[in-house]
Amino acid sequence: MKKKIILITGVAGFIGSSIAKKIKNKYKLFGIDNLSTGKKTNIPKEVTFYKLDLSKKNCLKNFPRVDYIMHLAGQSSADKSFNNPILDLQKNTQSTLNIIEYAKKKRVKKIIYASSMSVYGNIIKKKLSENENVNPVSFYGVSKLSSEKYLSLLNPNVNYTILRMFNVYGPGQNLKDLNQGMVSIYLSQYLYKKQILVKGSVERIRDFIYIDDVVNIWIKSINNSIKNEIFNVGTGIGYSVKNLIKLISNTANIKVINPTQGDQFKIVSNNKKLKKYFKLINFVNLKLGVEKFKIYAIRQLKKQNLH
Repeated sequence: MKKKIILITGVAGFIGSSIAKKIKNKYKLFGIDNLSTGKKTNIPKEVTFYKLDLSKKNCLKNFPRVDYIMHLAGQSSADKSFNNPILDLQKNTQSTLNIIEYAKKKRVKKIIYASSMSVYGNIIKKKLSENENVNPVSFYGVSKLSSEKYLSLLNPNVNYTILRMFNVYGPGQNLKDLNQGMVSIYLSQYLYKKQILVKGSVERIRDFIYIDDVVNIWIKSINNSIKNEIFNVGTGIGYSVKNLIKLISNTANIKVINPTQGDQFKIVSNNKKLKKYFKLINFVNLKLGVEKFKIYAIRQLKKQNLH
């Protein structure tokens, strides 16, 4: 049987490379990345890799046809988006528009899009469902929401699934990037500097989801019959920053400074729709996930010291 062809954009990044490693033997894989933050060494050898900037016009003009697109490429930091809103627009929304045009011309079966909890903004509720009114408070959230809207205009030409991801963490995350990923930032600061710098209140609440659970959901999105739906990708459990840091270390030296612009105080997913459609029951709990990530991070630190 002929293998289905899948394009993973952002294939050198944390989530993209994790997906590629999991499905590399089941599908024929193409990968795109501009390597601005991702590493080429993250990409499995089974992936046919193209170094491309998806924000550039006609970047996919001669790209071969694929069956499915997993679109994860983009700028992924709300904090960074305030430093350069135009770049954020280009890397997130313009790249998505180019993917859409390619998908329409090549008659791609489905686009699976990496959106974000940032589209919700500061809605203080116990748990947020996909039906909430969205009001992003960062340029990053605006660009992600814009991309969602552009995708919705594809129907009925190309099917899509939008995955609004909450705080994804785990082995493979870039420990040197201190602008994205709360768990990896705090873990990196603790291991490398023995001090955790908290931008904003330690009482802030987040929904943390382990990378293996996220990869599982992305893979399930390929062959299921779900069309043109939006899903929250989170555990549905909120943890304070204070409790997260305790799981990293009970002895960490914590320094609290001013919050970053556009930061959300509390955001927890209502994931009933996700569980129903994807037939999910359990997720890796935060304590176990942090333990696994910490073991990985310590190994990475030892490797660096050996060199």
